[in-house]
Amino acid sequence: MNTLPWLHPERAQALLDALSQRILILDGAMGTMIQRHSLQETDYRGERFRDGYDAQHPPEDGIGYDLKGDNDLLSLSRPEIIAGIHDAYLEAGADLIETNTFNANRPSQADYHLPHLARELNETGARIARACCAAYSARTPDKPRFVVGVLGPTSRTASISPDVNDPGFRNIDFDGLRTIYREAAEGLIDGGADILMVETVFDTLNAKAALFAIEEVFDSRGARLPVMISGTITDASGRTLSGQTAEAFYTSLAHAQPLAIGFNCALGATELRPHIEALSKIAGCYVSAHPNAGLPNAFGQYDETPEDMATTLRGFAQSGLLNIVGGCCGTTPEHIQAIAEAVQDFPRRAIADVSRNAA
Repeated sequence: MNTLPWLHPERAQALLDALSQRILILDGAMGTMIQRHSLQETDYRGERFRDGYDAQHPPEDGIGYDLKGDNDLLSLSRPEIIAGIHDAYLEAGADLIETNTFNANRPSQADYHLPHLARELNETGARIARACCAAYSARTPDKPRFVVGVLGPTSRTASISPDVNDPGFRNIDFDGLRTIYREAAEGLIDGGADILMVETVFDTLNAKAALFAIEEVFDSRGARLPVMISGTITDASGRTLSGQTAEAFYTSLAHAQPLAIGFNCALGATELRPHIEALSKIAGCYVSAHPNAGLPNAFGQYDETPEDMATTLRGFAQSGLLNIVGGCCGTTPEHIQAIAEAVQDFPRRAIADVSRNAA
């Protein structure tokens, strides 16, 4: 049992009260919105990284690298852009704002030769989102807004070999992931996150390492935050990359007693529905969904309009499948506003009777 007290009791209770009353709205894609700014290398570098490395920790060889594409770094180099994106989603009606920390972990940042920034990126990303949510909560005290501290899947997998010629090879193990996730979680908590979300889970063993690390952090602090888990079904097989169905995914992680479990990314809303339906029938917690804006086209773009996506997700709500809903790749504030309006008149999903399922 999760017996530790809440780290932020008032905010936790406000979140639980909101979830007991209605379907909550999660924000949409961060990367899609960043692309709208057409940023260049100099934008990613800013002043601190102007030479292609961290001026506060210069490398011995003085060699810099291209940083364009490291969206998490923008929390340090262009924080006003990240805050502006958060504000746009809050204005659109989002209750829950995800931190700009999807790749704020050592393996992912190592691609840019900046692994040492992992904790700072998480803390700063959470602080930016916290300030935005606090400002909107002050404007609408009857509708508090909450910061979801995002822990992405990392660029490693503990269950699958990255070498097709050596199926038994692994480039990370459980303890390695546990250390990586713990560092990120510490930063998110210090930055003011209200919730921690292990998201876009394609490998359940990675998620187990993340949840183990999170519990270690909670134990060390003597208090906890609510935790969300969101997996990803990778294709028409209806399974995660590590081979699990929706039911198996839930069963493997239910021991963590999450606040909510769901799916995001990879699929559009129409394709995601059967998997959310499966979760909705068995989950003894809240259920979330934040799908892509349809499936990517030949150019990697997402064509589903806000109206189309909202109509599909309205069907989810009408069928009693949702507690939390938002958007992933390709979604914008326009999508989130349309989704919020589409589901507002429907009651939240009732949590499944786990004892009946077990019987």
